[in-house]
Amino acid sequence: MANFFNKLIDKLLGEPQIDWDALEADLISADIGAARVIHMLENLRDRDEQDACEIVDFIKNRLAEAFTPPLPSLPEPGQAGKPCVILLVGVNGAGKTTTAAKLANFFRQRGSRVLLAAADTFRAAAVEQLEHWAAKLKIDLHKGLPNQDPSSVCYEAHQRAIREGMDYLICDTAGRLHTRHNLMEELSKIRRTLSKQDPSAPHVCYLVVDATTGSNAMLQAREFQKATQVDALIITKLDGSGKGGVAIAIRDKLGISPVLLGTGEGVNDLRPFEVRAYINTLL
Repeated sequence: MANFFNKLIDKLLGEPQIDWDALEADLISADIGAARVIHMLENLRDRDEQDACEIVDFIKNRLAEAFTPPLPSLPEPGQAGKPCVILLVGVNGAGKTTTAAKLANFFRQRGSRVLLAAADTFRAAAVEQLEHWAAKLKIDLHKGLPNQDPSSVCYEAHQRAIREGMDYLICDTAGRLHTRHNLMEELSKIRRTLSKQDPSAPHVCYLVVDATTGSNAMLQAREFQKATQVDALIITKLDGSGKGGVAIAIRDKLGISPVLLGTGEGVNDLRPFEVRAYINTLL
């Protein structure tokens, strides 16, 4: 499949003169964000640029500039009986539970011991889904009782991860975006509970967003950032109709960058975020 920029070059080459309004619409439709798009095109118009390849190279460079260092890196394994604790948050349907399994597999392939915690206890399907993945990948799983308080599931899982010498504990939790107050209370309680056994836990919180939801991903990121500390994004479903440009918009508006990208349904379809590779394959 031709990517967004290849299609854009083909379109520009077919026109006798650049249609700036059409180019603006194409870029905004890629979920990049109107403010950045308008600023880029103003610069191009000032330069009176008409060469299609030059225009695309200019746009790529300006988009890459959105991700100025420092960018998030994956956390190191825990040491001395203190596993690295990762919270995954996000709305239902974003691919959060599948991403939890993929992330566990990602670390395990690098020689780490990983425990998954099925703490999205109010959605039975999430627990069953994580059980399926854990069994398939032969990854340890801790689950609570139906409707058990998510923070107590995380606490028990943390105890077990410490006791069994795990390198990582990945908590699949906060799968709902109901009222902001309830979300904030739930995530705050989970954080307080985890810190009882390790004051520095949880060590990172990743927000999982679905690229196919476009601007809705921005709204979700804003709400979760208000509810809890979000350290980085994991963007899923980049193999589908999602343009993925929302990562740029979220970085511009909220200062949160991707750390991993989900590029398919397979368990290995999770790769670290690299700026140039992301820009060059933007759909």
